[in-house]
Amino acid sequence: MKQAAASPFGPELFVGLPSEVEIYEVGPRDGLQNESAVIPVETKKAMIEGLVDAGIKRIEITSFVNPRWIPALADHKELAKAIVRKPGVRYTALVPNMRGLDGASEAGMEEVAIFMSATESHNKKNINKTRAQAIETYTEVIKEALDRGMKVRGYVSCVYGCPYEGAVPVENTIEVSKALLDLGIYELSLGDTIGVGNPLQVAHVLKSLVDADIRLDQTAVHFHDTRGTALANITVALQMGVRVVDASIGGLGGCPYAPGASGNVSTEDVVYMLEGMGIETGVDLDALVPVSARLEAELARELPSKYLRAHQGFCARSADA
Repeated sequence: MKQAAASPFGPELFVGLPSEVEIYEVGPRDGLQNESAVIPVETKKAMIEGLVDAGIKRIEITSFVNPRWIPALADHKELAKAIVRKPGVRYTALVPNMRGLDGASEAGMEEVAIFMSATESHNKKNINKTRAQAIETYTEVIKEALDRGMKVRGYVSCVYGCPYEGAVPVENTIEVSKALLDLGIYELSLGDTIGVGNPLQVAHVLKSLVDADIRLDQTAVHFHDTRGTALANITVALQMGVRVVDASIGGLGGCPYAPGASGNVSTEDVVYMLEGMGIETGVDLDALVPVSARLEAELARELPSKYLRAHQGFCARSADA
């Protein structure tokens, strides 16, 4: 199945759409963390290298958390040391505290990510801390990471809705975002953790951030496709000025501490939409498919990626013709 041809109309028909977008791949970490199956290190390594070979330049490979929290990523140190770093590619690992930062440093990571929620309830469920306690912890973690010459990315979860509190005031997101940016993170990823956001809500939240003097050129979006609105939400975010999109190969993912959260938006689906709109991603869509298909076979279940389903259906029909 050939990659979709670029739109003959071009992104200039849509106000604010960029000519290129950066994909931040979260499948190896955010995708696999919710899987009950234990994936071997060699399989994870091949997955990551396949994604990089397909053109992914930024990839979150694992999480340096206590194995009791996320057993699926208990091999974080072994995996991080096994990866052969490719020039021009940035490899990131999630860390919850100083112990995680030390582990990431020892494993040769040069970039880490920290995470907290816009709501108290999800924060306590996810990292067993209030928002104030999380900021206190990350004050030390971020300072130490920066002192070690590492870059730090920050996630804010439950921006558009919380599984425990429901609607989330945008003021919560502004407060947490400003605190993390003030501590020195270089990029802020806004998460729709349970996939409840809609395009108008996305526009409202992003405009509110701009009004609060938060620049969208240092902001990424992270959508779960629970209710099928992720691609529409991404399009609006790009029109508003966001230029980095988090995505997960095959649509893998979910949050262990967010009941009802389904997978992240599929990397294949995002790349297909953007390239079809004439927006460059630098990612080879055809090269993503084998990576996704191998994961599907390894996990022995159908992945949510719509592009993968369409590709496999096309190939089956062609074989029968």
